[in-house]
Amino acid sequence: MLLDQKAIDTLKTISTGTITTILLKKGLRNVWIRGAKPIKAGQPRIVGPAFTFRFVPTREDLATPASWGSPISTRAAIEAMPRGTIAVVDAMRITDAGIFGDILCARMMKRGVAAMVTDGVVRDIAGVLNTGLPIWCNGVAAPPSVAGLTFVAWQQPIGCGGVAVFPGDIVVIDDDGAVLIPPTHLTDVLNEAPEQERMEAWIVEEIGRDVPLPGLYPMNAETKSRYEAAKKAGY
Repeated sequence: MLLDQKAIDTLKTISTGTITTILLKKGLRNVWIRGAKPIKAGQPRIVGPAFTFRFVPTREDLATPASWGSPISTRAAIEAMPRGTIAVVDAMRITDAGIFGDILCARMMKRGVAAMVTDGVVRDIAGVLNTGLPIWCNGVAAPPSVAGLTFVAWQQPIGCGGVAVFPGDIVVIDDDGAVLIPPTHLTDVLNEAPEQERMEAWIVEEIGRDVPLPGLYPMNAETKSRYEAAKKAGY
């Protein structure tokens, strides 16, 4: 799905926590990718469409160093990635085979890939960090991907961290992890999440004034009235 710049800019102001709350209200509970943790502190919040990579369990006749030169390879998939997309990699939560190292991450960075999210791990950590590619993953391992996985496809539906991810789904990533927004619910998030963020910021200020939680969070009628008055006054 193509995201216009206005939608991207709006989503960059919304936390993944708020997005999960909005989607929960719409009946979507399983949108947070398990095991995808920021590889380092201070990475920005990033928004983009998912470009999917699919691994399956290792097959010794297929998962060999020679496979890296195959037309069906992670190398070929990376060359197919449009700028601004987020690589979402199904590594089956395997943590003893690094799916990508510094060379592949450097190439993704050069191609303008926005970030990578995986339930697996990376290798060549010093070099990977030097590439500057923002990464959310489940750790680091020295062995290459073929030691535990077989790459089979890209731009297919995958399961990453227990979440169904389809090509073009919207991904938002920040310090709390990676959250998927189905395109059918993008408008809901864009319409409702900014107000949710503003309301919760006001609640935090009220807590700073020593207002007790009952009636404040969630709001009762009196608190809602005070909040609406604050908004009319320019909050």
